[in-house]
Amino acid sequence: MFKGADHAFLWKPKLRIPDIYESVPNQRAFGRFLERCAGECTEHELVRAVHELDQLAIKGLGPASANLLYFLHPTLIAPSNTAIVKGYNAVTGSNVKLGRWREYLAMREGMLRINVEHRAQLSNDLGAVAALLFDIGSGRYPLPPLDPATSLAAWKADLARVGDRADKYSAKARESECTHTEVQGWLRDLGTALGYKVWIASNDRGRDYGTGLLGDGCLDCLPSAVAATAGADAVRLIDVLWFEGDHVAAAFEVEHSTSIYSGIVRLLDLAFGAPAQAARGLYLVAPDDREDKVRAQLQRPAFAHVATLGVRYLPYSELERNRGVMARFGHGLKAIEAVARALT
Repeated sequence: MFKGADHAFLWKPKLRIPDIYESVPNQRAFGRFLERCAGECTEHELVRAVHELDQLAIKGLGPASANLLYFLHPTLIAPSNTAIVKGYNAVTGSNVKLGRWREYLAMREGMLRINVEHRAQLSNDLGAVAALLFDIGSGRYPLPPLDPATSLAAWKADLARVGDRADKYSAKARESECTHTEVQGWLRDLGTALGYKVWIASNDRGRDYGTGLLGDGCLDCLPSAVAATAGADAVRLIDVLWFEGDHVAAAFEVEHSTSIYSGIVRLLDLAFGAPAQAARGLYLVAPDDREDKVRAQLQRPAFAHVATLGVRYLPYSELERNRGVMARFGHGLKAIEAVARALT
């Protein structure tokens, strides 16, 4: 990290300020946030991930994480520190406060506008405009007087837009979470009905489902043959696994709204990290309208070996419509195979 971007992560542990250093659930939530953003993301997906992290209200974490995201997506996410914020306020007449995600996102919108207006002097990499603001904020360059009324109004408009989006993302996140958990529950109950032992992702088993928890009646730990493999850490995060003895019969990644990339990678870790335990069925379970996106991801050169694994797409509608009949009359994976679609 460049000097100035790392300080937020160096001094806070000493002061014991952020509860991410004290809370395992917060650590896992932050890890999922970074995993989601580390993949191939659009601007919309990145901003949505930030808003959803903001909803968790993890104290002390804040936009310091923007510096991590900048290195992953330098044309979409701007770095941030005290001098950059001070410089932005000086240039635009805004009143951005350091340490709040919504304030940061409003500043980011303004930085993007500055970058577009002065692209010939700057760069598509937002580090250039951030460096300019840093120099201004640290007093290296003086500025002419601004019209405070006009500048402040523009900043308030940016902040209002960010707030509207945050409310929208919050509502969608609650809906998405519910649907994701619901589909995992369908697969849990179907697997149990078909006679399999079921594993629920280690970070999801404590979620509320029905009158209990999603992990009720499921395996508490992976069979030793799988737990000892190189890819075990990733396998533990696969949404649903069906076991026949100690062997993985089927693996399901539910991709309601998150990055499809990470789900594919976990299935690959299962297939190649534990070849002796490779599942007979690998499934990406997603809404019907995400089929094109699933197929597009599998066309990437990085996933050239997926075709040899027979990964299949299982639409929500088919699972919802047929799971009752499958549970009553199904045998093994035949019923799932009948409604799943080949991807390659």
